[in-house]
Amino acid sequence: MSQDSVWIRIAACENIPLLEGRVTVVRGRQIAIFNVGDRFLAVENRCPHRGGPLAEGIVFGTTVVCPLHARKIDLQTGTVADPSNSLPCVSTFPTRVVDGIVELQFCLNELEKQPLPDDVAPRDRPIRWVQRKSSAPISAPSEVL
Repeated sequence: MSQDSVWIRIAACENIPLLEGRVTVVRGRQIAIFNVGDRFLAVENRCPHRGGPLAEGIVFGTTVVCPLHARKIDLQTGTVADPSNSLPCVSTFPTRVVDGIVELQFCLNELEKQPLPDDVAPRDRPIRWVQRKSSAPISAPSEVL
């Protein structure tokens, strides 16, 4: 992005667990941020297939699987990972880490709908925690006599 952009603080790195996603909202737009180990990747939190919440999907490398219909989205490019599918892409956002804080880069054109000072203030943005299902094994049903 050019000099017509701004970096916005989102959250401390430790608030986004390894191979998981978290949601933040910037100007009413839901953004999913993923910790893929060596870096953070951010995409629009809406699967192009049926609008599934990508932050709740399962992460494999730099791909997330939509929790609704198992569409695979490449987090680096925002494209659907299935080449036989012609679905549209999701928006991606550049990320960086500064002093242990994940930041997202936005074009000023995307932010000019409202005044800018609240978005660039040095504070962390709220992120939504995703309730993961227990990984405890399911016991077999007892026999009915």
